[in-house]
Amino acid sequence: VQLQASGGGLVQAGGSLRLSCAASGRPFTSFHMGWFRQVPGKEREFVASISWTGGSTYYAGSAKGRFAISRDNAKNTVYLQMNGLKPEDTAVYYCARSYYYSTSVLTYDIWGQGTQVTVSS
Repeated sequence: VQLQASGGGLVQAGGSLRLSCAASGRPFTSFHMGWFRQVPGKEREFVASISWTGGSTYYAGSAKGRFAISRDNAKNTVYLQMNGLKPEDTAVYYCARSYYYSTSVLTYDIWGQGTQVTVSS
């Protein structure tokens, strides 16, 4: 299985971006999916997760109300719509898969390569 994240870029504060994560290999519907982010010198932190059916989602407090995770199982793709971006959202964003519907980095076993999001003030 491989995960390919894309959609990052430079945006002004208050702007929007939509990240995509395309999966190849084993049936996509076998796994729950998550988005995490990391800045240099800090641990990777949870942003959002979605169950394998797409019926359940969960967000970190910093993302709630501004970000939306979704998935299209027919396209083997998970998305992260980010609105109202703030400079503190600047990070490398990673998608990952898990057998568990979880917020813990430790439960995710396959990771995408990351996509840089930079929010200017």
